[in-house]
Amino acid sequence: MTAEPKDSVKPENDTGPEGLVDRDAKSALQSGLNDEKGDEKLTNGTPPEPSVALRRQAVALIANPSSGGNAKDEEAIRRAMDALGDGASLYRWSPESDIVATVRKALDDGAEMIVAAGGDGTAMAVAGALVGQEVPMAVLPLGTFNFFARGLRLSEDAEEAARAIREGSAHPIRVGEVNGRVFLNNASLGIYPSILKAREDIYARWGRRRIVAHWSVFKTFLRFQRPMRLKITADGETRNRRTALVFIARSAYQLDFFGLDGATVISDDAFAVLVAKAQSRRDLFRLSSRLVRRKTKQGEDYELIRAKTFEIETARGRGLLAFDGEKCREESPFRFKMSDAPLWIVLPAKDTDTETQDTTA
Repeated sequence: MTAEPKDSVKPENDTGPEGLVDRDAKSALQSGLNDEKGDEKLTNGTPPEPSVALRRQAVALIANPSSGGNAKDEEAIRRAMDALGDGASLYRWSPESDIVATVRKALDDGAEMIVAAGGDGTAMAVAGALVGQEVPMAVLPLGTFNFFARGLRLSEDAEEAARAIREGSAHPIRVGEVNGRVFLNNASLGIYPSILKAREDIYARWGRRRIVAHWSVFKTFLRFQRPMRLKITADGETRNRRTALVFIARSAYQLDFFGLDGATVISDDAFAVLVAKAQSRRDLFRLSSRLVRRKTKQGEDYELIRAKTFEIETARGRGLLAFDGEKCREESPFRFKMSDAPLWIVLPAKDTDTETQDTTA
């Protein structure tokens, strides 16, 4: 197999692992996955379930070395490659290179499953390239927060996660899209994209650690000036709002993690749109304190809007948009919808125990 710039390929050896997963792994359906009833919604226009997902003879692991601390640990990646088997190949990818080209090369090389190794941003990028494809996607959590992988009940130990992936099964999900961009966990407008911007600067100086991420929140709150003026049109109904933050969720796990309402909305295959009541620095610090203590209340701290499709128009022509830890500046309005085609995602095998997940944030 020949190496290409930024997308080198390297096969490793198998150690013949057994699957190590949570017996309740099927509950990961709550993070946007469809249960048996939900699968019926995907019958029309859904590709047949990939039979290759059962063989796992050719697995492509796409690694992002710039993700969290574990991603820099070549030993963790080596152990994961061993667990994935003889047919596993390693592809290097960075946000500066073309993820679609990397995924296409893996598919052309005969990959029967694509494993996104990195954080939520890497998982989102690979998912965007695989929506509508018959080859299933799995996630190896090597990032900072790993919300999507944790929602699938995957261990944050690379080798254990790889074993669970190898013994798992593929299920179809609908993913969120905003202005044509795919996201798996959430998208947001307002203070949170500003936090991400501050976090990048702090990461560059102090490294990618969770305590550093928390400091970026405090720093951004102190710089907050005024709330946004928005027009939100959800399923045909228009609302005008002033707010510091709009948070659009597709992960029930993430909502439950912070004690927020909306999990049932997501299980109904819709967006949970949370509009914060906060309009000042004092409001933001109070909201942050309640989030940490899981004490927020719908109606008092935020408004919950259920929507299949919706649009957000900002008073300013351009706005900073965040999605799964990444960000970009785009022209208003911001149009959200569910993907027309499904993404086949690998759930870990059930009926086997795994270690308790790290739920610190």
